[in-house]
Amino acid sequence: MRRREDAICLRTTDYSETSQVAHFLTPGSGQVRVIAKGVKRKKSSAGGALDLFSEGELVFVPGSPGKLGTLVEFSETVSHSPLRKEASRLNAALYMLELARELIAESDPHPAVFELLHNGLVRLGQADAPIPAVLAYYQWRLLRHVGLMGEMTDCVPCGRAVAGVAGQGGREIFFSSTLGGLLCDTCEGGEVEKRRISGEALAGLRVLAEARPGRKAALPDSQALEVNRLLAYHISRQIGKSLRMAPHAIGPK
Repeated sequence: MRRREDAICLRTTDYSETSQVAHFLTPGSGQVRVIAKGVKRKKSSAGGALDLFSEGELVFVPGSPGKLGTLVEFSETVSHSPLRKEASRLNAALYMLELARELIAESDPHPAVFELLHNGLVRLGQADAPIPAVLAYYQWRLLRHVGLMGEMTDCVPCGRAVAGVAGQGGREIFFSSTLGGLLCDTCEGGEVEKRRISGEALAGLRVLAEARPGRKAALPDSQALEVNRLLAYHISRQIGKSLRMAPHAIGPK
């Protein structure tokens, strides 16, 4: 049975001289994988080969679990072409797509994540966009939406408030991806997997937590960089691998 949904193209791979396999993010069906037969012909229903970032209306026939569906038609309404004009914006946008592919499963709808990705790509394409801050907000919000990020204010084992004490009196605060939260300097000794978290990162997370949806978060580049590194570490631990675009979008660890 055919479905019709808004969609953003996350990935394309060549299947044959005229066909592609495409991954789309949709609000109602989660991630959708389809074979687009003959799509690279100019007279195809999609008007030619599918491009990353393309956004529009997708008509498809879902596949059985684990199998490819079939693309019937894709009508592009937004190309997000400004993202291709500057390497830093392009790398950040590609990282956003990669995150969505890894964290959103097929047949697992997250309408809020679809909106988050759309808004993030639009914002990245604007000339005044602070790229590190846009990426930090996207990573943080995505993790919150899929249930992989807590409040980040208290020590997970003991419950003591620690968000504002990093660096004070020589105290160190840690983050454990396994526990999904913070560790105080008393509890960190009992955890093997942990990463020291800076005061800049904690301050940046606090800014993101207080930001209202739809409002621009005032996040300095130094804080955004620390937040991005921390969240990329967390994501890599959760999915069991490092994301290919992370070093290009965020920089070295």
